[in-house]
Amino acid sequence: MSNFGETLHERPTKVDELLGSHLMSSLDKLDIVARKIFSGKTQGERRSRRRGQSVEFADYRQYSSGDDLRFIDWNVYARLDRLFMKIFLEEEELTLGIAIDISASMEYGNPNKFDFARRLAMALGYIALSSHNKVSLFAFNSNGVQRLSGLRGKKRTRDLGQWLLDLLPTGGTDFIEACKVISTSRQGRGVLVVLSDCLETEGIKQGLSFLVGGGWDVFVIQSLSPEEVAPLDSGLEGDLRLEDAETGEVCEITATAPLVAAYKQRLHHYCEEIREQCTRVGAGSVRVSTDVDMEQLLVEYLRGRGLLR
Repeated sequence: MSNFGETLHERPTKVDELLGSHLMSSLDKLDIVARKIFSGKTQGERRSRRRGQSVEFADYRQYSSGDDLRFIDWNVYARLDRLFMKIFLEEEELTLGIAIDISASMEYGNPNKFDFARRLAMALGYIALSSHNKVSLFAFNSNGVQRLSGLRGKKRTRDLGQWLLDLLPTGGTDFIEACKVISTSRQGRGVLVVLSDCLETEGIKQGLSFLVGGGWDVFVIQSLSPEEVAPLDSGLEGDLRLEDAETGEVCEITATAPLVAAYKQRLHHYCEEIREQCTRVGAGSVRVSTDVDMEQLLVEYLRGRGLLR
């Protein structure tokens, strides 16, 4: 019998192993994109459609009694003998929330799904911190939600990485309860990226509804291992002993071509259902394999899907 779940890639043990210098240089050019307009508590680097008093000129309007005289354009007054006020685009802070599934089902694959999620979370967090945005991290399973909130500034990159390294995958999922907690404990509004294999039998749509209703602009990245996407291509064939990582339930099968074909069809339908549930609640989504090149995923694919720019 073969065990369905051997992991060959080395587990990262240092912050530098989560985010290499080559990838870091590519990420310095990127920024997080919010599809919605949010109001932050402090001024940051996020451009808003709301008119305010910031650094980027937007338009003029005529002076009204009581307006701040500092924003009168005296050059226009000299030419037209009329008072006009400068209007600026206000820069607003964006919060990037990253919610990582740390249930036992994530501890699988080559490359491992849990390690892939941590590397992706590190990369996205680095992008946000480098762009002067705020980062809040959440890790969830059936034991509850762990949180690291209010990171701001590139100097907090190592704090972000160490928190990710200290996480351990265990337990079940309880996606609905996790989403309730995350939706009611946010600090500021912004983009929330959910990193999960989405192998929850129920509750995905309901959980996402809590997040969207809580003011987050939600983007789900469903990550599956190569063994899950294409078992035969990964050498998983013949007699197999399958054990559910979260329930411990065991099943013994013989992996034949017809059986694997039926499995892949069911997996495709399941993933399409996840995508449709995301669409129904207004969340963005993408499905990726853990063997995808991280730089290509970030610089090309996620930019094309509107999460990054």
